[in-house]
Amino acid sequence: MSGDDRMLERVRRLLSKAEGAATDAERDAYNGKAAELIARYGIEEALLAAQQTAPQHAADRVVTLDAPYARDKGSLLAAVASPLRVRAVLRSNRQGVGTELSMHLFGMRADLDRVDVLYTSLLVQAAHGLAVVRPRNGYESVAAYRRSWMIGFAYVIQQRLIAAEEAVRVQAEEGRMANGAATGTPSVSLVLADRDALVDQVVAEAYPRLRTARSRMLSGSGSAEGAAAGRRADLGSPRLGRRARSALK
Repeated sequence: MSGDDRMLERVRRLLSKAEGAATDAERDAYNGKAAELIARYGIEEALLAAQQTAPQHAADRVVTLDAPYARDKGSLLAAVASPLRVRAVLRSNRQGVGTELSMHLFGMRADLDRVDVLYTSLLVQAAHGLAVVRPRNGYESVAAYRRSWMIGFAYVIQQRLIAAEEAVRVQAEEGRMANGAATGTPSVSLVLADRDALVDQVVAEAYPRLRTARSRMLSGSGSAEGAAAGRRADLGSPRLGRRARSALK
C-alpha cells in the first residue's frame, strides 16, 4: 500500500468512527481529525516535492456537472477546490436546447486527488440532503430553496477546509523553525506560493482571456439549513467513497 493509500485509509477509519459516534461532539472530533489529515497530507507532499531535484508540473482534470442543479454542484466543487490550492474554471457548451456545464481543474496531482476524495463524498451527501429538504413556507419554489441550501452547504464546507489548511500550515512552519530553519530550508508559505505560481501559469496558458464570473443572485431561503448540513457533513465518506464513481475524469 502506497503512502497516499495509507493516508486515505486513515481518513476512512476516522470517518467510520464518526458515522458510529454516539454524540455530535464525538462525530465532530472525528470529522475534524479527518480534515486535518487531508490538510497535512497536502502540506507534507508539497514539502517533499520541494526537496526533489526533478521539476514539478501542474496537472489538470475535467469534471462534468450533471443536471439537476449542475451550476450548484459546480459551486460545491469550487468551494472544495479553492482551499486545497486547486484552480477551478467553469465552462459551458451549448448543445441543442440545453447547455452542458463542466469544471476544468488545475493543480498539483496530490491536491487534485484530495479534491477528488472530498468532492465525490460531499456530492453524494448533498444529494441525500436535497432529497428531503423543503421550504417551510407554502409559496416558495422547492428548486429555489434547494439552490440556496447548496450555497449554504458549500460555504460552510469551504470555511471548514480553510481553517484546517491554515492550522496545518502553521504547525508545519513551527516544526520547520524548531528543527533549524537556519539550514536554508524554505518556509512552508514560500513552498506553497511556488506551487501556486506553477498552477497559475498553466491556467493562464490554457485560458489567456479568463474572466471572473458574476455573482449569482438566489431567492431561496434554504441557506441556513444548508449551512447546518455543511457543519454536520463528513469531509469524505468511507462507505460512499468506495461505492460512488469518481467524480473526476
